[in-house]
Amino acid sequence: MDRDTRNAAIGALWVLLLFCIAAYYLPTVMLAVGNISTVLAGVVAAIFMVAIFVVFWLRGRSQRRKGD
Repeated sequence: MDRDTRNAAIGALWVLLLFCIAAYYLPTVMLAVGNISTVLAGVVAAIFMVAIFVVFWLRGRSQRRKGD
């Protein structure tokens, strides 16, 4: 495993761990926010889902630039 591959694997591990931890606490956060507003709880869930795709999109853009 060369240096670039190892760094990519470590970066992927960090992203995966952060999203797993966020997903674990998401129901608790949604219930707490739901006490304030149910719409706001839905917004929190939507932000979590969009954040996953934004990370993948940014990663793809980064990879495309390195390939050029």
